[in-house]
Amino acid sequence: MIQPEDWTPIGGLELEPNALKAVRETNANVVVTAGPGAGKTELLAQRADFLFRTGASPYPKRILAISFKVDAARNLQSRVRLRSGSQYAARFDSFTFHAFAKRLVDNYRPALTGQNALNPDYRMDAHTRIRNHQITFDDLVPLALEILKKNVYSRGALRQAYSHVFMDEFQDATTAQYAFLKEAFAGTGVKLIGVGDTKQRIMGFADALEGVMATFAEDFRATDLQLYQNFRSKPRLRRMQNRMILEMDPSAASPDEELEGEEGILEVLRFDTDEDEAASVMEMIGDWLDEGVPPREITVLARQQPHLITSVLGAHLTAAGIPYRNEQQSQDLTAEPAAALIFNFLRVVADDGRPEAYSELVRVVTRSGIEEADGVLDSKLRTILREARLTVRAAGFDTSDYASWKPLINSFVKFVTRPALNALSPSYQQGSRLNDVMKEAVGGFKRELAVDGEPVAALDRLSEEDAVRILTVHKCKGMEFEKVIVFGVEPQFFWGKKDADVKAEFFVAISRAKDELVLTTARHRTKPDGANAHWREDSPSYEELLGYADEP
Repeated sequence: MIQPEDWTPIGGLELEPNALKAVRETNANVVVTAGPGAGKTELLAQRADFLFRTGASPYPKRILAISFKVDAARNLQSRVRLRSGSQYAARFDSFTFHAFAKRLVDNYRPALTGQNALNPDYRMDAHTRIRNHQITFDDLVPLALEILKKNVYSRGALRQAYSHVFMDEFQDATTAQYAFLKEAFAGTGVKLIGVGDTKQRIMGFADALEGVMATFAEDFRATDLQLYQNFRSKPRLRRMQNRMILEMDPSAASPDEELEGEEGILEVLRFDTDEDEAASVMEMIGDWLDEGVPPREITVLARQQPHLITSVLGAHLTAAGIPYRNEQQSQDLTAEPAAALIFNFLRVVADDGRPEAYSELVRVVTRSGIEEADGVLDSKLRTILREARLTVRAAGFDTSDYASWKPLINSFVKFVTRPALNALSPSYQQGSRLNDVMKEAVGGFKRELAVDGEPVAALDRLSEEDAVRILTVHKCKGMEFEKVIVFGVEPQFFWGKKDADVKAEFFVAISRAKDELVLTTARHRTKPDGANAHWREDSPSYEELLGYADEP
């Protein structure tokens, strides 16, 4: 343990003054507003390190982090582990609102009565609610709020467990989510910090609470701090962002002298057809990979429906043998421990030289609750993997046919055991979530295997590490990449009721890039299967948005 005045940022980083104030605050709640690239995730990770190392969050107290999206929750957990190590990270609980609410519902389900009462084996469904038997994801936070209001023990347990609460991307909190936080922690000794960015507030369709940052500051008497610096992007990219900020929020614009330098690459590529566009982008991505850029550092962003807008690009990437992951189809599978377990098993069996996948298998299996000594369990796992690898390499095994893989997957799942799988996540311990995840995992592998019959390539496309990612603007929030391609900067894709909202979304997209930003547009876009009647094959470019790339 060290004295607060002796603590310095981990990793040799320098924090701007307001960020350092937010990290070191111990007596008050804090609300931080910041632009993209200002380092909000890093700020929270540094704050966690400060609280742990100085004893401001004393053992056995924990820190709770709640995010709006799965990716944000996972990114924050990883950042804390990177900065503080596994021992401190074990006391850092990072959840989405839905995941944390479900945990509360599962632990205090009997507190729900009347029309909200739930059977012990209740199920989750995306859309349909059945009284007592089935609820939707949208029901989780309101039901958790009801539990907090009714059950004093649930409130007490939270306040006893956690010394501090972090809210990431807080600008997207809905009315119900904010009410949940207020009921759980307002007026207690638990200290809260909320970080967010009003320019990234693009979740309005989900009932985002107007002015939640200001409301929180008033209700919790929080210290209000603002961050302005963008440490993510190179100078050329920052100058483009600053040209947009000058229109959206002039007071937040950076002075020219802070944006000097010629580092960074910014390109606008115009094409006659989507085939030309796809061929050029595919070649560009191939060159980046040949130069040693990790696939996970390359992303293609589409405003909406990436499975349609980038369908031609996907065909070119597949033909070139470049693995890509379309988030519209893959969803958040790799964030699910059960899916990751199955994928790592398949990767070890199908491929050579994958020690990281084997290490992760051993780590998960030996801590999952199977009643065997670690050495015995490790030996049994090695035997299963060796036999599976021999089966796959034997004559007559068709690696391109999912039916050949299915018995191997079933055998491995049987070895791990159902109780051990349930123990991988609190969300697996009630309802059908575990079955749903496993079905989605094997379904994803089957779908990707059908593309080219190559199991390793199929797994690469399902991976966040080994595949180029194709994302919507909504999904990319809080992420950063060396190379970003904003695909199809055209009015038929970038549209909205308010011009300011369109610009805000575009700003989120361009501010994901650290080193290189490419904007594309194609005059002709062939209507893909599945597109609605609004698709226009004649697709002019969005000149106002593209114009921000022009240096004065």
